[in-house]
Amino acid sequence: MIRKLLIANRGEIAVRIIRACREMGIATVAVYSEADEESLHTQLADEAICIGPGPSAQSYLNMEQIISATMVSGADAIHPGFGFLSENARFAELCEKCGITFVGPPSKVIRMLGNKKIARSTMIAAGVPVVPGSEGDVEDIETGLKEAERIGYPVIIKAALGGGGKGMRVANTPEEFPEAYATARKESEIAFGDGTMYIEHFVVNPRHIEFQILADNQGNVIHLGERDCSIQRNHQKMIEESPSAAVSPELREKMGHAAVTAAKAAGYVNAGTIEFLLEPDGKFWFMEMNTRIQVEHPVTEWVTGIDLIREQIRIAAGEHLTYSQEDVHVHGHAIEVRINAEDTEHDFRPSPGTVTNVHFPGGKGVRIDSALFAGYKIPPYYDSMIAKLIVYDKNRELALRKLRNALGELVLEGVKTNIDYQYEIINDEDFIEGNVDTGFIERFQKKHQSENEVK
Repeated sequence: MIRKLLIANRGEIAVRIIRACREMGIATVAVYSEADEESLHTQLADEAICIGPGPSAQSYLNMEQIISATMVSGADAIHPGFGFLSENARFAELCEKCGITFVGPPSKVIRMLGNKKIARSTMIAAGVPVVPGSEGDVEDIETGLKEAERIGYPVIIKAALGGGGKGMRVANTPEEFPEAYATARKESEIAFGDGTMYIEHFVVNPRHIEFQILADNQGNVIHLGERDCSIQRNHQKMIEESPSAAVSPELREKMGHAAVTAAKAAGYVNAGTIEFLLEPDGKFWFMEMNTRIQVEHPVTEWVTGIDLIREQIRIAAGEHLTYSQEDVHVHGHAIEVRINAEDTEHDFRPSPGTVTNVHFPGGKGVRIDSALFAGYKIPPYYDSMIAKLIVYDKNRELALRKLRNALGELVLEGVKTNIDYQYEIINDEDFIEGNVDTGFIERFQKKHQSENEVK
């Protein structure tokens, strides 16, 4: 078993990992930037090591500094959390070369699945349904126009090595394509240092359904049901729930089988997520695989009773899965809302600053994942998500009622947040009825804009 684990991350996911390690009797090492010196994860870990200035490129993305901190501390494993270096094949490879256990899949698997073109071809060969798209790199606008004509409009132009909603643009017509391609490529070069692009047919307003999988080093792979992540703004998830109102037991079995097939085809190990697009008629398409723990993993933990961080660490230590597919049962309903420090009235721009007062709701079936405390200074360098509120009850109606009450109790003062905005979403009639897809937020904003104009 792993003796000492270094967490190459910050914020709520670092705190979450530290708590899991405490329960497992594993010592922890936190790394932090100068901006995070007083952060909660540095206080909860057994040791804390500064790895550089505030900007992430000089700290949480500094591979050499993190590897050095691991060596100095005597840690024998690294958990990358999500974001930062969690899906960086070079970082996983450095860990392997230095004899450090990486809590995640092998570097070769990350590299393969991180390249969307290779991932697509792997899934096609395995018989997993894939959205029609380009077969090779789309190196220029002229090539892109030919591919888009072959695939059929609308198309979505994507960064081949991207993620997190960056380097993506939709073109509905040939006239829109050149500007969309140029914008997506420029954004990809800035965000990922790579301008390689590919094109897919754009499925209009599907549901975004993802399946959580676990795979050990002995070839055992299981899925833990689905999460509905359709509530998104600019491809960034806002609300996630499990199970999905659109997935019947029969469809769950079919999609779950496809997810397991996809993981096996990739030679996957550890926790991962297979993301699908689901159309109203029940057709579903492989979109991508995330080779890390997800922000929304708590909803799966609620409905299955399985601690995903603990399982990640066990698998990384070489242990086999303690669950078979027959052992996994989805009970009740869980919903997560992401709480961001952002100004919803001014284009959702980040709102760093000092948190002057915090009150988190509690009670049966209410969970908060956060690293906040009164007096905490939110740095301007990182993602604006500062907390996750997750609720659980025996069905969706009761879970929504609990979420409404819990979100109404949540108090975060000193910075602007999206709490009120999230409250409006969960009280929207379409959301309550489960009539959601990836176009929900756009329709929601237009509806509220119209209502405000009438007033």
